[in-house]
Amino acid sequence: MRLSTKGRYATRALLDLALHQGKGSVTLKDIAQREQISLRYLEHLITPLVAAGIIRSVRGPRGGVSLARAPGEIRLSEIIKLLEGTFAPVECVDNPEVCSRSRLCVTRDVWCELKKAVSSVLESTTLQDLIERQKKKEQPDQAMYYV
Repeated sequence: MRLSTKGRYATRALLDLALHQGKGSVTLKDIAQREQISLRYLEHLITPLVAAGIIRSVRGPRGGVSLARAPGEIRLSEIIKLLEGTFAPVECVDNPEVCSRSRLCVTRDVWCELKKAVSSVLESTTLQDLIERQKKKEQPDQAMYYV
């Protein structure tokens, strides 16, 4: 399974929003600059995220976007499924009727396991988890202080 830029960039933008939560609305321009994402591309990603109730958008001079729910309530599975679709690596996983061999195919069994594993990781990871991971990465490496 390979994620497109839609899924990756949307996740980065949402993490950016989560990291700035509680500071009011954030402009798309600021997110685009911090995350090095084209503003025009980011604008296209925002529409489905607003429609899905993941973020809210405020117009006007003090406008921008913010998370519509707490970071701990937003799972990566929701984001990726919204922007990428299924986690299935091949079509027969979701639709066995596309292949006459589906019932007997052992490789399909592996692809089903792969989908289940990817789904499990994305379902068990929230934006709050990413915030905590980000904070750990930003801490100075304690090992370098020991001589």
